[in-house]
Amino acid sequence: MEHVPALDEDLKKTLGPATAKVLAEQLGLHTALDLLHHYPRRYAERGELTSLAELADQIDEHVTVVAQVADARILTFNGGRGKRLEVTITDGSGRLQLVFFGAGVHKPHKDLLPGTRAMFAGKVGMFNRKLQLSHPAYEPLGADASDRDAATAFANQLIPIYPACAKMESWKIAKCVDAVLPSAQDAVDPLPPALREGRALVPLTEALLKIHRPGTKADIEDARQRLKWDEAFVLQVALARRRHADSQLPAVPRRPLPGGLLDSFDAKLPFTLTQGQQTVSKEIFDDLATEHPMHRLLQGEVGSGKTLVALRAMLAVVDSGGQAAMLAPTEVLAQQHHRSITEMMGELAEGGILGGSDQGTKVVLLTGSMGMPARRQALLDLVTGEAGIVIGTHALIEDKVQFHDLGLVVVDEQHRFGVEQRDALRSKGKQPPHLLVMTATPIPRTVAMTVFGDLETSVLDQLPAGRSPIATHVVPSKDKPHFLARAWERVREEVEKGHQAYVVCPRIGDGEDDPKKKSAEDDGDKRPPLAVVEIAEQLTRGPLAGLAVEVLHGRMDPADKDDVMRRFAAGEVKVLVATTVIEVGVNVPNSTVMVIMDADRFGVSQLHQLRGRVGRGSAPGLCLLVSEMHEASPARSRLAAVAATLDGFELSRIDLEQRREGDVLGQAQSGVRSSLRMLAVIEDEEVIAQAREEATRVVAEDPALEHLPGLRTALDALLDTEREQYLEKG
Repeated sequence: MEHVPALDEDLKKTLGPATAKVLAEQLGLHTALDLLHHYPRRYAERGELTSLAELADQIDEHVTVVAQVADARILTFNGGRGKRLEVTITDGSGRLQLVFFGAGVHKPHKDLLPGTRAMFAGKVGMFNRKLQLSHPAYEPLGADASDRDAATAFANQLIPIYPACAKMESWKIAKCVDAVLPSAQDAVDPLPPALREGRALVPLTEALLKIHRPGTKADIEDARQRLKWDEAFVLQVALARRRHADSQLPAVPRRPLPGGLLDSFDAKLPFTLTQGQQTVSKEIFDDLATEHPMHRLLQGEVGSGKTLVALRAMLAVVDSGGQAAMLAPTEVLAQQHHRSITEMMGELAEGGILGGSDQGTKVVLLTGSMGMPARRQALLDLVTGEAGIVIGTHALIEDKVQFHDLGLVVVDEQHRFGVEQRDALRSKGKQPPHLLVMTATPIPRTVAMTVFGDLETSVLDQLPAGRSPIATHVVPSKDKPHFLARAWERVREEVEKGHQAYVVCPRIGDGEDDPKKKSAEDDGDKRPPLAVVEIAEQLTRGPLAGLAVEVLHGRMDPADKDDVMRRFAAGEVKVLVATTVIEVGVNVPNSTVMVIMDADRFGVSQLHQLRGRVGRGSAPGLCLLVSEMHEASPARSRLAAVAATLDGFELSRIDLEQRREGDVLGQAQSGVRSSLRMLAVIEDEEVIAQAREEATRVVAEDPALEHLPGLRTALDALLDTEREQYLEKG
């Protein structure tokens, strides 16, 4: 009887050590179950010509294509000593060149005769501005189909095309899957039977067979629908259990004091809160008043007034006798928050200081670069409770930092922090403190339900009155150099009107950063990214000569950084040439223009964040995206999307579609490593929303999942140690 591998059996036993090693090292597949969940990327029909037109977007990626040989010729070079075989393949949508060199030309020359249809696999490259595969692996199609019936079956068969790598082509992976497919019969179904039947989903075993070896396109659709539900539901159960556990924790209710610090602060505000700020503040105050810790995500457009909302929450906690800590990702941002919060509070930030308000409290700053006397005083103010509010970097997390009574943790730009850092700060409360997470990166609803599914979400999508619109234009510096010259003229004009400007570059250029590191769209001829130090020098000698130009980047001494930012905020520095260190939180309302050099090297959301640094006062903002990329390139279409809308939520959808989702439970958000193999968080919004409802109901009825052993098993598989910690500390 044929051996059926167990689902958790190492692939060495079934496939042999050499194949298992490649699958483990290159694709992260270790067991039969891993391989069963390595789904085909798409399917080719033997009778169809598969699209070559899409390859332009897949340079440097390993691809498999199905196409027909149009012509093949051997060329000689080096006086006839060297041989090169060039094969042109076509599929009706485009043409692609294959090249083979040296002794390796003879077999493909014999196999790949004009008219031959085959699968070809290799890494997409570019040579002489033409796409090509160099020394691709290939598998002719149709050679074994001898009689008419076999030929018909062969022609209509759906060929699974798997995500592959250089050492393991798609058709070899298909053979490996064949070896473990019998074990699909032992797969444990995680979905409760009532849910599966109620939504007419096929059983898991059937879904696995249909996804790998479909008979029809309807089989693929059935399988996909079922496997998407598995991923969405198991993930939402993990998050629902996290929310349920949080709701059981004790916390000290924090209510503002009538006539206290918050009321005094509100009375001196020179403007009225927007409707959005009032609504979100009410949601936060309602959470703070409960006996369980608040876990809330506050997302809002750049400049929508998140800091003000967070400050009012912190003042409410101080009113109730507690302390609030705000964690910022960089020293520049921590100092900026400290400066703006003390300015907003005025004498209320000077509690216990001569001339300060009786109702006030101390607002202290704590960063790694502070001098010892100031640091010692800040630590003392925290442990005695003298300081009601502390703003700091990860220096807040160190063991020696003790609080008198930590009641609220505010984390700014949460995606910049590891979960351990956030957790370490939360552990400093006598009881779990309330948690408010802020981000200025707009997050589509479905991503919020997955990445931040253990948090309640509040959205600020209304800009405060008096904020100016920002006009954004693409400056194609290679095609139209006079556009770039005009950009520098515009900077001069703004400075002459009394305003200030940012110039952003992707690289520092101080010798330590490596210009050899290239972006995904670089080809061998592309120059290194433009650098702050070099651009600043060119501008001071050329188009911006005579203006006060300074540089700012992450490797500067902290005191120098703070000095530059202070002088820029004071209006002494007119043009700041910087890296993305200014991306979040830097608030200089007099800045009206930003020029982003090599804008194609930044992500969509990052460009939107950077742009939000201008137009923060009453004068309109201008953002110029400088790029040498060709008008038809994907990079230029990204820039056009940023120029076309100021809606951060729309841009975040575009960004996500381009980057892929990343591992929604892990800390790698890059799209390379994903626990979501079938689910696309943008396209499958409905499935995710329904799965969240079902998961919440299931967990409310059976928090420990005692009656759903299949679901418990699936959850254990999803929550390996790293992700378990991520959720535990979330």
